[in-house]
Order: sequence, then structure tokens, then C-alpha cells
Amino acid sequence: MAITDDLRKTLSDPKPLYFAAGTADLALQQAKKVPALVEQLRTEAPARIEAVRNTDPKAVQERVTVRVRETQETLQTKANELFGTIDTDLKKLGETAQDLALRSVGVAAEYAVKARETYEKLAEHGEQAVKTWRGEAAEGIEDIAVAVEPPAEPKPAAAPVVTTPAEDEPAEAKKPAAAAKKAPAPRKAPAKKTTPPAK
Repeated sequence: MAITDDLRKTLSDPKPLYFAAGTADLALQQAKKVPALVEQLRTEAPARIEAVRNTDPKAVQERVTVRVRETQETLQTKANELFGTIDTDLKKLGETAQDLALRSVGVAAEYAVKARETYEKLAEHGEQAVKTWRGEAAEGIEDIAVAVEPPAEPKPAAAPVVTTPAEDEPAEAKKPAAAAKKAPAPRKAPAKKTTPPAK
């Protein structure tokens, strides 16, 4: 029964749907920014292309060579520092491995918390988006209803109904009779017959 309850709880939770709606809404908001970025690139592209055409290939090659040498030297010094600091003592290496394992568990837990917070925020955003979409849909339906529904025409006034005291008496006489009538008693279910077990 626990599995059934878990499945029912999981399938009745709207949060994943809100998460999907929030993600879609966020993607739509980001997609709305794309035309502005494209226009910006379109205006900047001629200047950048002209700068690339005017660049001297020899100067670029010299800059790249200098960067590669600097990167090589930096990597070599970092590697020397790393290998120089490694202690050959096995006990210390074991402690370091344990420390790294605990740190990685802590980092993983931190990322899990951040992921959960992001999931919750997107679910809340999606819930608000769905409420907004529903509100906009309701407004659209109201607009359609107003457009389709003909204007109300004034109805002619109905003639007032005049009753005499003689007509009221039979109705009052019926009321005590109706009150005296009782509701039918509920039916009882027939008793089940059980057969003794065969020996």
C-alpha cells in the first residue's frame, strides 16, 4: 500500500508541472531578448570584420606565441608545486584522501540544496505564470462572451398576481400534512450466510 500511496502522492503533486511551466516561461522571456542581441550584433559586425581585416597576421602570431610560452611556464610551475608538496607519508595521504572525500560530500550536498532551491523558485515562477495565463484566458473568454452575447432588451413588466385569502387556505392546509409525512426507513442489508469449513 505504501507504493500506491507514494505513486498517488507523486502523481497528484502539481509542482513538476509548475516547474515545467516556469522553465518554459523563463525560456520565453529569454527568447524575447534574442532579437535585440541580433540587432546589436548586426550593428557591431561591420566594425569587427574591418578590425580583423586590418590586423597584421605576424603580430597575431607573435602574441599567440607569447601567450603559449606564458601558459607553458605557468603550468610547469604549478605542476612542480603540486608534485613538490605531495607527502610520501602514507598516513598523511590517507588523511588527505578522507578530507577530500568529506569535502566532496559537502560540496555535493551544497549543490543538491542549491538545485532544490532553484527547483522551488522555478516551480513558484511557473505557478505564477500559470495563474497569469489562466487570468488572461478568463479575460479573453469574458471578451468573447461580451462580443457574442446580444445586448439585453428591457422586458415588459408582468401583471401583479392578486391572491385572495380563500386561495391561501388550501395551501396552508397542505403544509401540516406534508410535515406529518415521515421519511422512509433505511433498508437493512440482508445477512450473509456463512458456511462452516469442510473438514
